[in-house]
Amino acid sequence: MKPELKYIELKSGFGDTGPAWIGMAEFSKSGRTVYFNGKALKNSNAQGIAGNFYDIENGDEYWVSGIKKNGTDRHWAGGGKIMIDRNIVDLYLSLVDFNTLDKNRFELTEIKPTDKQKFAELENKKIN
Repeated sequence: MKPELKYIELKSGFGDTGPAWIGMAEFSKSGRTVYFNGKALKNSNAQGIAGNFYDIENGDEYWVSGIKKNGTDRHWAGGGKIMIDRNIVDLYLSLVDFNTLDKNRFELTEIKPTDKQKFAELENKKIN
């Protein structure tokens, strides 16, 4: 699957106010694992308490979704700035209903690449 622009929010320990990012996410061949910002997030099949994906290293729950055209990606009860990858700002602005980023709602950041091979090895490791 080709990379897609996604909204990703940490739910574990935060509810609706966790750290949140907008950036390009990569996917496994099956599409069930999202690679983003150095993490591998596996689809939880709606088994999570607040998230729809979980971090395969530590079990933290995340909410992963497409971006909303009106920019209201956070849950209505949530809050906090959304960190947006500075490399995709122009793409993001071309997809939403506004022309500039509100500095009260967004903060520019660098999204780090994810070593997919590391996670493939982790998931395929033999259990003794």
